Amino acid sequence: MNKRTCTLATALVTTLALGATGCADGEKSDGSRDRRNPATSTNGSVLGGTPQKGGTLTVLSNQDFSHLDPARNWVMPDMDFGTRLLYRTLVTYSAKPGAKGSELVPDLAEDLGTPSNGAKTWTFRLKPGLKYEDGTPITSRDVKHNVERSFSPDLPGGPDYAARYLVGGKEYRGPAEGRHLDSVKTPDDRTIVFELHTPFAEFPFAATLPTFAPVPPAQDKGPQYDSRPFSSGPYKVDSYARDKQLVLVRNTHWDPKTDSVRKAYPDRIVVTMGLKGNQIDDRLIASSGTDASAVSWAQLRPESISKVLTKADVKARLLAESSSCTEMVQMHTGRAPFDDLKVRQAVQYALDREAIVTAAGGPAVVDASTAAMPGALFARGKQPDTLKIPLSGDAEKAKQLLKEAGKAGGFSTRLTVSMNDKRIGEAIQESLGRAGIKVTIETVDPSAFYDTIGDTKSRTDLVYTGWCPDYPSGSTFLPFVFDGRFIKVKGNSGNHSLFKDDATMKRMDEIAALSDGAQANKAWQDLDGQILAKAPVAPGASKRRTLLIGTNVAGAFGHTSWSGQLDYATVGLKDPSKSAN
Repeated sequence: MNKRTCTLATALVTTLALGATGCADGEKSDGSRDRRNPATSTNGSVLGGTPQKGGTLTVLSNQDFSHLDPARNWVMPDMDFGTRLLYRTLVTYSAKPGAKGSELVPDLAEDLGTPSNGAKTWTFRLKPGLKYEDGTPITSRDVKHNVERSFSPDLPGGPDYAARYLVGGKEYRGPAEGRHLDSVKTPDDRTIVFELHTPFAEFPFAATLPTFAPVPPAQDKGPQYDSRPFSSGPYKVDSYARDKQLVLVRNTHWDPKTDSVRKAYPDRIVVTMGLKGNQIDDRLIASSGTDASAVSWAQLRPESISKVLTKADVKARLLAESSSCTEMVQMHTGRAPFDDLKVRQAVQYALDREAIVTAAGGPAVVDASTAAMPGALFARGKQPDTLKIPLSGDAEKAKQLLKEAGKAGGFSTRLTVSMNDKRIGEAIQESLGRAGIKVTIETVDPSAFYDTIGDTKSRTDLVYTGWCPDYPSGSTFLPFVFDGRFIKVKGNSGNHSLFKDDATMKRMDEIAALSDGAQANKAWQDLDGQILAKAPVAPGASKRRTLLIGTNVAGAFGHTSWSGQLDYATVGLKDPSKSAN
């Protein structure tokens, strides 16, 4: 590794990882867990020992993936699954539990990238011998092609770091009709150069995202690529019946000598979809037959938490890492009555966050939020409370604000929640109802949720959703949730309040230009409170990602950089012969 690159990357990891290793609730400064919380007793550990090669790992799921196309994949669990199994990126995260999971390591690239021109130019050189599932070589032009297709209007919803930082990105609309982005250069098959319009020292973290995975132009099927991404990772798609089943088998052209992260223990990975959440929980609690070789995709249902925590042998199979995400009620600030600050503040005061915690599974696995950003991005790993609103809400204050807004009799509105969060939706409905805001709940299948709320013309006034920082920096949270310059009509991500405030956007630009990392971190923290005072959102909760594994599963841990999702790079089976054929 180039010494300059190594030094810069090490500094970045050290600086940005500080938030992830702070004293978040239930976590000590050394990354160990407070054993008084029964849900966190296995955190930071690898469960089941070292897997044996072979067998079939089954993933029990209540949903399909939102997207597996690397140009569109921007949901944390889906990114984990895609980048650990199906495609590789220029850079990736180390496959280690706890705080060490935030360490960057080269993936397709030989190192973490070489900056020049004041970190406005980044150069990566691919490792030799990289191949796709058909044995053809992976080239730098294939990475460029996927970056370019991420701009395509018919491929909405994916990470937009390229659009935000690359020179010419604001005007570019994808590679249709032979158009190319001049700021991504490929001087030879193994070299790719990115030219940015502003310094971006954190670019190696962005290079972990699926945008920076290769897609060969000959295999690009546009929107249909979502159902059959072409593998550069250890597994390839054998079959995919949407909403029913995905089967992965080994990619025999993947060379582990080029890959220090992925272990590829199972011979097959079968994702069984469309199951009911309670059914999944009960099957994994029992862990009988082939279910012993299974893991859960979605979090435990709230009503299942007590079944797990009260049985020592089952609790020992529970993963409950912090998701590093926060959830909130986002209000459509461009639509009446939520274009009125006092109405939005009324929602903030009316919201009962204690009821949300109860609905989501209780204080062992859920914390009420008092800020927009997660605790990991604040000093000492704890969210500040700038609004000073009681966690149980203040219905009388909310009514007063509605009266001042000319809504003394209240009003009716609609709220969209994922089907997984129906109970949370009901808690929101009840608490806002006490202030006179009558809420109708609309539930959406989890796999369609982000596409639904990302349609800004047809979505409801309220949505309950969250955001996870792509890496531990305020720069990857507040601009993505509150910068109005990147709102899209379809495929809108992050800014579901459609908040567009000139003073906020100006301040974001000023912070992004700061060269002092500590000064920038403090500025992002201060800006969080300033935004909440303008009330585009009402903070809700921060959850742990509660996942249960079968008794025959090994090498399992929740990865801190993938919002606590199981790291599919290392998981496998204790005894492959006991798994499904």
